[in-house]
Amino acid sequence: MFEMVSRWYQRRFSDPNAVSLIAILLFGFIVIYFFGDLIAPLLVAVVLAYLLEWPVVQLRRLKLPRTVAVVLVLLLFIGVMLIALLGLVPTMWKQIANLVNDIPSMYNGLQKFIATIPQRYPELADLDIVEPIMNNAKDKALGVGESIVTESLSSLVSIATLAIYLILVPLLVFFFLKDKNQMMGSVSKLMPRNRVLAKQVWVEMNQQISNYIRGKVLEILIVGLVSYVTFAVLDLRYSVLLAVAVGLSVLIPYIGAAAVTVPVAIVGLFQWGMSPEFYTLLVAYGIIQALDGNVLVPILFSEAVNLHPVAIIAAVLIFGGLWGFWGVFFAIPLATLVKAVWHALPAQDDEMANTP
Repeated sequence: MFEMVSRWYQRRFSDPNAVSLIAILLFGFIVIYFFGDLIAPLLVAVVLAYLLEWPVVQLRRLKLPRTVAVVLVLLLFIGVMLIALLGLVPTMWKQIANLVNDIPSMYNGLQKFIATIPQRYPELADLDIVEPIMNNAKDKALGVGESIVTESLSSLVSIATLAIYLILVPLLVFFFLKDKNQMMGSVSKLMPRNRVLAKQVWVEMNQQISNYIRGKVLEILIVGLVSYVTFAVLDLRYSVLLAVAVGLSVLIPYIGAAAVTVPVAIVGLFQWGMSPEFYTLLVAYGIIQALDGNVLVPILFSEAVNLHPVAIIAAVLIFGGLWGFWGVFFAIPLATLVKAVWHALPAQDDEMANTP
């Protein structure tokens, strides 16, 4: 057994480049796993720098100095974000308050609806089973409002932290964009000398991450905007709140779309009941999800490495469990990284095997 493991180790890790690649990956894993909360502003700034690098490059092609291009792009981005926040946050807060106030009436409507099920379908329902479920649902529903208020009050403590983020993150983004080449050069000096495989994987992943972040942001905006227009045309309550939820649900492939279906269907059911408007909402929502998965995603992520749906779901569960939000957000790039590393090591192994 020991001899077999030794042979496997010699085949895979006898090359210093392979050892350097694994060491770099382990170091990155340890840093993010143990210090992820401390470097959260840094991670946010890196994501935004990747997002804003493309417009900076376009302005550079117009012969603008990089510093000027960075300042213009950053000011435009901050302005757009402020307009979006000032327009969305008050509306969303109002709709959340209305939703909390409507929870008791929603519960009463659900109770009346379920109470009629044994009368209409006696062979499918039993009140002795339904009543305990309803009592448990009542307790959960009453607790939703309290938890929302409690979280809202506790979040006031984080206002100072938020203010720091609002100052620190733009500064980090500015320096990441402005001094990109100098920083990359400094980091490369800290890397091991035998980094041929690491450089090969980095070149591939750098482009993949850039395309992924840009495509994911566009997907969120497009899906959220189309959902809002659809919900507004149908006159669905809490249209802004639900549209934001649908837009953000694309962060979690497959699972997010299924999860956000529940609140959309519940709101539609309580607003219209089992009526044609309710079925129209379900059909419209289904069309949005179908177009997103079969048209929008292939267009936005056409350059991404193809991954099987099972691999994507496994990546969401594993990396989300390890790193929370960031693991979910970067699940696809991280899965692509694992695939790239897996392919890089055997390629080097084959070269060594063919060397006389």
